[in-house]
Parts: sequence; C-alpha cells; structure tokens
Amino acid sequence: MRFFAIFALMLGLAAHHPARAEPAVAFAGSLAGVEGWRAYRERFVTPQGRVVDTGNGGISHSEGQGYGMLLAVAADDRATFERIWTWTRANLMVRDDQLLAWRWEPERRPAVADLNNASDGDLLVTWALAEAVQAWGEPSHRVAGRRIAVELGRKLILPRAAHGPLLLPGLSGFSAEDRADGPVVNLSYWVFPAFDRVAGLAPEFDWAGLARSGRRLIAAARFGPARLPSDWVSLGGPAPRPADGFPAQFSYNAIRIPLYLAMAGVSEPDLYAPFLTLWEGKAGPALADIATGAVSDRLVEPSYAALPALAACAARGTPFPAALRTPRAEQNYYPLTLHLLALAALRTRFSACAPR
Repeated sequence: MRFFAIFALMLGLAAHHPARAEPAVAFAGSLAGVEGWRAYRERFVTPQGRVVDTGNGGISHSEGQGYGMLLAVAADDRATFERIWTWTRANLMVRDDQLLAWRWEPERRPAVADLNNASDGDLLVTWALAEAVQAWGEPSHRVAGRRIAVELGRKLILPRAAHGPLLLPGLSGFSAEDRADGPVVNLSYWVFPAFDRVAGLAPEFDWAGLARSGRRLIAAARFGPARLPSDWVSLGGPAPRPADGFPAQFSYNAIRIPLYLAMAGVSEPDLYAPFLTLWEGKAGPALADIATGAVSDRLVEPSYAALPALAACAARGTPFPAALRTPRAEQNYYPLTLHLLALAALRTRFSACAPR
C-alpha cells in the first residue's frame, strides 16, 4: 500500500510539475514573421515614431516607447526601432539628466507637463537598446543605453534597503524622504528579463540583487483574502502593505508581474499561484480589490488571456492555447503589447508549451 501511495503521489506531482525554463534564446528576431507585429506597427506607431496608447486618451509614455522598441527588435524591424528611438530622444529626453520624462500628451503645450521619470520606462528603453546592440551591432545604442542605465543605478536603486535592493518608481515622490510610508514601490516595475542585459551595460550596479529582491517581495506582498499584491506597495514598515493614497487594487500595473517572471524564465509555481487562482476558470482575466479579494473588473479584450495562459505554462507546463498564437488586431495598445511580449516569452523561454 505504501508503495502505491508513493507512486500515486509521484503521478500527482508530475501532473502539476512546473515547466522547465529553457536556456534563453535570443530575444532579437523572436517575433519575426508574427502577424501581430505588423498590425501593431500600423495601428500604434505613428510615422514619426510615437507609440500611441489608444486606451489612455492617445498619450504616449516612456513605457510605451520602450515596449515599441523591444517589439521592433523582436520582430527584426530595425527601421521601426530607429524611428521609435528617434522620437523618444527628441520628445522624452528633455530632463537635465539621462532619464526620460514619463508622459507626453498630444493636446497639451508643452506636451511634457511633468518632468518626473518612470523607472520601468527607463528600464524598458535601456533593455531595448541593449537588445539592439546584440541584434545590429550599433555602437551608439550601447553608449545611449549605458548612460540611462548608469542614471537608473545611481538615482533609482536603493542598494541597502531593509528588503534588499529596491527600485524606486520615479525620482520624485516615492522615497522615505518624500512619503511617510516610503519607500513605495511598484512590483511591476521589476522588469526581470531586462536585468541581465542591463548588467552588461552598467555592471557596477547590483542588477542580480535587484532581481532577487523582486522575487522575494512578490512572495511577501500577498495581501487580503486573495493573497495578491497591490499595484503600489509601501515598504516603510516591517512588512509590505498596500501604499497610502493609492487604490488598494490588484490592477493594470500588477497584471504584468507574472509576464515578466515568465520572460525571465522563472518557473517557481509558488510565485504564480495567487495570479492563477484569481484567473483560471474565469470568463477572462480579472482585477481584484485587495481588502475583500473580490473581482473588481474583468479584462475582456482577447489578448489579456495570454497572461494566464503564459503563467500556467511557466508554472505547470500547461500548453499555450493555439487560439492565442495570432493576436487579434482590433484591440487597444496595452493588451496587444502584453500579448506580443507573452509570445516572445513563449518562443525564448518556454517553447515546449507552444502550439504544435
């Protein structure tokens, strides 16, 4: 009996075994030939190189420019990459340092009304420049990427924080000096797949330590009945908690956490468990209220379904649905961006889950 019990347990474990992350395949070219990129470029990238957030009043931001540059590298589309990078330099690099202003509004003059940066946008642009160096060998991209990476390391990383190295969301407004509950972080700003690449540009900073602290914080920031992280997290006390003055929601920021884990090849089931508990078996991925654990909204655009599908692949080896292999074009910027990034993760880290 004992033998059969152990055998049954082994079978049960095998049925829920996490996917084995494969050695990283080059990100550059990973989306070459994917139909979704052409639709994305035509729908969201202007002739001048501005990436338009269609679900947010047509604004542009450093995050979107970085996503556009990354996807252009993944699609091996150098002309579009250079166009986006040229617009980004001209319109967002308007501070007195090498960081990017976070928001550009077409109906305002000046279009940049807030000179604060967003560290995830800076990080995405830097990562894209590093990938472009790998893909096309352009030395000016290495120089530009290093300049941004050094500013990030000097000004946005807190190397000796109580929870390990921390990434401030912006230069102003988030530190312990700025807020009573500070520092405040956003765990979706930990762009895990970027850290190895950015380390090659600015090795004097502890990017690996930042990656480790991010994973620890994701495991620790489990709030309310659903055990989910809020978008904005206070680290001013002995334990993480939802930050003051922000909605206590698992929302549009935090949904990127499992995406970035998978893009970095992370396959630890426990890190994905709260997200999958909320999302699986539901009519579309959901957002949630932290205090009650109740669903606060459903993400109905089809591309959002790529997030739970990728998380299930990374955590359990669940096959990625064939229906999600080709993104539908008639969607907004954000879900289609996340879908294309999920496909890149599938191709570079978890191809065993990919549709045959």
